[in-house]
Amino acid sequence: MSVAKVSDTHFRLPVVNSPKRRQDSNQKLLEALLEQQQELTAVERFSRLHEEHALPAQSRYYRDLIPLERPKPGQQYAFEVDLDACTACKACVTACHSLNGLDESEVWRSVGLLHGGTPQAPAQQSVTTSCHHCLDPACMSGCPVKAYEKDPVTGIVKHLDDQCIGCQYCILMCPYDAPKFNPERGIVRKCDMCSDRLANDEAPACVQSCPNGAIRITVVDQANAVQESEANIFLPGAPAPGHTLPTTSYKTKRSFPRNMLPADFYEVNREHSHPPLVIMLVLTQLSVGAFCVSLALNKVLGEQATQDFGGHSATFALVFGLAALAASLLHLGRPQYAFRAFLGLKTSWLSREILGFSLFAGAGTLYAASFWVASMPALPALLPLRHLQGPLSYTVALSGILGVFCSVMVYAATQREHWRGALTGFKFAATAAVLGSSTILMIALLLSREHAALLLTGGFRALSAFLCATMALKLLVELSVFRHLRKRSHSTLKRSAILMTGELQGATAWRFACGALGGIVLPALSLFAAPDSGISSEALMAMAVVAFLFCLSGELFERYLFFAAAPASKMPGGLS
Repeated sequence: MSVAKVSDTHFRLPVVNSPKRRQDSNQKLLEALLEQQQELTAVERFSRLHEEHALPAQSRYYRDLIPLERPKPGQQYAFEVDLDACTACKACVTACHSLNGLDESEVWRSVGLLHGGTPQAPAQQSVTTSCHHCLDPACMSGCPVKAYEKDPVTGIVKHLDDQCIGCQYCILMCPYDAPKFNPERGIVRKCDMCSDRLANDEAPACVQSCPNGAIRITVVDQANAVQESEANIFLPGAPAPGHTLPTTSYKTKRSFPRNMLPADFYEVNREHSHPPLVIMLVLTQLSVGAFCVSLALNKVLGEQATQDFGGHSATFALVFGLAALAASLLHLGRPQYAFRAFLGLKTSWLSREILGFSLFAGAGTLYAASFWVASMPALPALLPLRHLQGPLSYTVALSGILGVFCSVMVYAATQREHWRGALTGFKFAATAAVLGSSTILMIALLLSREHAALLLTGGFRALSAFLCATMALKLLVELSVFRHLRKRSHSTLKRSAILMTGELQGATAWRFACGALGGIVLPALSLFAAPDSGISSEALMAMAVVAFLFCLSGELFERYLFFAAAPASKMPGGLS
């Protein structure tokens, strides 16, 4: 409060000569002013700010950087960035972090760098970026709990924090790395264009803070945004706009050199390995594979031939399937709300995957129980399961295959090259075949009384050969990624190969070693074993167990590399 205001309130400083008396007088004045301030209402304090011109002085600068009218039908709000005015001062980053109350490690807006040109005529351009509030937001379509909504009037894509379960699938779906996971809160959060401020004709934090007016809010025609995306008009070094149709526009009066690239273009860093997802994917495919292989052997060898191990293999596969579903909960930031995951069935492959494996788990439980009802006379209600064993076996197989297909689509829907549908589908199907075959071979040898005769059975010898061939083919496909090392273009697959031969070379070596030993060498030895070869039953059983463990370990390493050696797409970054 100014001195003039003090005089209006009839407080006068007495003329005193003593320092002590002067100090006491000042203290009384301060106490009186504080007491008066407590009597003002919130409205009066706000009015006084207006009278004293204490509102943000820079409002006159950003007033022209926000629209005067609301979007009309077919229009929406969007960011517009003047690249010529951006100086990479990061005031927008600081303001966004401060005004939105972000945690220390959270960043919703970032500043990157493009560079190119020639030594004689170098070019450099700083780029500020955040969520692009796309016309077809992949984060919203992929979310299994409908934690995103696109405002029908403003077009702003908002994240509903209370609805989020922290599955982080939207992070995989967004090609621009806009959603950010907050491990302390267990949810994902992102820029909402400061929609509450816009609703009150106040500029978003980044717009208000930029000293050069490089960021503004505009109203764009959605049809024009579609046309620009089809013409691939967006920003050098950024992911192609055709997938999600971003609305942010980058303006410049200069002509960029054709070789403009992000400053971090040649940096290759390992990605998050998502251990719970690694376990979930491998064990669900093991479970589905074991059920399907067991069903196939029933058809080839006859039900009587597999009766000794049918119930045990079904139970073993079910235990691994249930463990996989339990492991998936560890990936959620808020697992207590996992029941919401069915809300996105209409658009999200993740919701469909969860439904598929839920059906699989239910049918698998009934199918496994059908083998044991004869030994449970105390539960007569379960006796009909014995007669439904045939239909249940097909239900388990079909629901399991459906779940694996949905798993493939979960990653194919991200539109990332290293997770394209054909490659991911082959890897997941081959994992189910390899682990299913090694599981059934192990259980059959452990439970059969005549091991040598079992090995000579045509069906089981064919199964051993199938395991060897499938694993060999799978390893060859995985090895094919290394051919990209010789290519000049720094493609996504080349980045994966660089990671696998560099930072992740240890995991890569273990993957191929375990796969070759468990899926090729040991099954081949048992394949050529004869009753008079001198191999004991105990040795055969140990060989089967070791082969299974090697196969399982190899597939876990492969799935670890599936995530860790898969560089994510993002907006241009800066030098590290």
